[in-house]
Formats: sequence, C-alpha cells, structure tokens
Amino acid sequence: MDLTQGTDQEKINKSKKTMMWFAMISMAMVFAGLTSAYVVSKSRKDWEIDLTFPMPFIYSIFVIIASSVTFHFVKKAIEKENRGLATILLLSTLALGVVFVFLQFEGFNDIIRQGYHFTGPTSNIISTFMFIIVVTHLAHIIGGLLVILVVIYNHFKQKYKKGQTIGLELGAMYWHFVDFLWVYLFLFLYFVR
Repeated sequence: MDLTQGTDQEKINKSKKTMMWFAMISMAMVFAGLTSAYVVSKSRKDWEIDLTFPMPFIYSIFVIIASSVTFHFVKKAIEKENRGLATILLLSTLALGVVFVFLQFEGFNDIIRQGYHFTGPTSNIISTFMFIIVVTHLAHIIGGLLVILVVIYNHFKQKYKKGQTIGLELGAMYWHFVDFLWVYLFLFLYFVR
C-alpha cells in the first residue's frame, strides 16, 4: 500500500488503516504468547482434569460471528444511503456484543459450577489459563463495544456518508479482528486440552 499516492484525505485514511493493522498485529502477538505458554504448560504433571467445555462458550461463537455479519453490512447500507438499515445493523451488532459478554460470564460460572476456580486452593493450571486468555479477550471485546458506541454516536450525528466512512471502517476492522480472535481462541481452547 503506497501511502504517498492520492489526496491528503486519502493519505490520512490509509495511514489510519495502517496504524489499525499495527495495533491488531500487536494484539495478536499477546494472544500468540498466551497460547504458546498454554501449549508449553501442557507437559506439567497437574495438567489433566475432567473439565467439560462450557456450553455458553460454544453458543458465544455463533453470536460473535453473527455480530461480524451485521457490522459488515453497515457500510453497504451507508453507501446505499439506507440510514434506517444501518441503524438497525449497528444496534444489532451492539446487542450481539452484549450477549457475547453475558455468555462469557455464563461460561465462567459453568466452570465454577464444575468445581474449578481460577485462583486459590481449588484452582488448577487449565482453569487459570482459560481465565487469563478469555478475560484478556473479553477486555478487547469491551473495547470493541466502546468503539461500536462511538460509531453509533457518529452515525446518529450523520458523520458517515457515501465515500466518508473511515471511522466506520476502522471500527469494523477492529470488531472483525476481535471476532476472528475469539474463533481462534475457542478452537484452540476446545481442541488443545
């Protein structure tokens, strides 16, 4: 991507997207480190436990994918000047994000009901790793919900128009990234035990 070509606004927009890519790569490195530590720790003698993977985590994968789909179509609605549909899609994305957070807490409750805690004498290495990985991702999701709220605010202020969607695009890039990240983490935690 050549950042020196185009109008000043196009250059600024390209720079913003490049910075978002760097931020996402940095976040991916955090999770690469966490999942690498998880894999290395699997050789510990106290690794084996009979933990049933929480169903709310399974449901959450479908919710987060649906939220990515709704966010994807927001820009298309803006470009077609269908503000009503864009509003519905943005509010749906926000609602699905909130449901995702709720399901994450339900997943933690499920683990605790199985008798595994994240710290203290009743904790173990697997539940502690799951807690650290999921809570770290949850922090990024909460950041994503704040981004969606900003995008909704700007949408109601009519800042997004055909050809003027950089804030929306950056928000969508981040949201799609954290959604993809959950799919990766879910598959990792489900299959690497």
